[in-house]
Amino acid sequence: MKRRDFIIIIGGAAAAWPLAALAQQPTKIARIGFMRAAGPNEKEFNAFRSGLRALGYVEGQNIVIEQRYAAGAYDRLDAFAAELVRLKMDVIVVDGPPAAKAAKAATTNIPIVFTLVTDPLAEGLASSMAQPGANLTGLTLAVGYQLAGKRIELLKDLKPDVARLAVLKNPNMPASSPYFSETERAAKTLGVTVRGFDARSPADIPSAFAAMVEWRANGVITLNDGMLYTQRERVVTLARESRLASVHPETGFVEAGGLVSYGPSLSELFLRSATYVDKILKGAKPAELPIEQPTKFELVINLKTAKALGITVPPALLARADTVIE
Repeated sequence: MKRRDFIIIIGGAAAAWPLAALAQQPTKIARIGFMRAAGPNEKEFNAFRSGLRALGYVEGQNIVIEQRYAAGAYDRLDAFAAELVRLKMDVIVVDGPPAAKAAKAATTNIPIVFTLVTDPLAEGLASSMAQPGANLTGLTLAVGYQLAGKRIELLKDLKPDVARLAVLKNPNMPASSPYFSETERAAKTLGVTVRGFDARSPADIPSAFAAMVEWRANGVITLNDGMLYTQRERVVTLARESRLASVHPETGFVEAGGLVSYGPSLSELFLRSATYVDKILKGAKPAELPIEQPTKFELVINLKTAKALGITVPPALLARADTVIE
């Protein structure tokens, strides 16, 4: 072999070494914390996961998701948040205010994406909707508290004789008070008397319904809350047994046997939260990512429950429903 050819071969191999070494570098695996005040929900988690997959993220290949669920026991959230911080997550995704506040208290460095917060400004999670500031951003659950009035209207459409409306709420949920105030205001304009019934834990739910029956309620509304959502099967069962027409903010209650629900699609919100995660992993700062509002709202009616309660659903309302469970 000529000396010139030998030099060319060696030189070419040397030039290829950095490229080969680069190709063999392992893909960075992003660590995502997924923490909820509520319990596990396969439909909503799968929506989040499918949103990530559409953006090129696959578990075990370039992402790892650490899941933590308080199942309504809000006092567990601080420990979960601290654990995710110790595990050095690249971003933490949470649901409502209790989880968001626990994560905020645990870290000022790790980006946090919230999904089910009603009023992030009032709850101290952001300085503005356009520029949240700090390390939190995400999606709101509603546009203010006006959906409370809409739900009473739906209940009146289904059961025009509703006069005494019970409101099942968890006073440990920060949004409980303003939601209840708006429910009272809306009920007054519709000629409906409202009374709140508190349930701070699952053990309080049966006694709350017993008190509703004693008060002679003929309808019940549940307010947004992770603990109540986790206990939705128990809640709707007690509502049916108490002969109470029920209206809920989340579809899951109606799928479990509740009468009607109206509110933003939780699955869609978790799907969209994946976009925030993607932007943050690519270098965006949460402080500069505007908070977005729901774009998809769902009206779901359970005809089987309506028949069991002796309620005839107006055809116009059925036509408006996104889903009818028979």
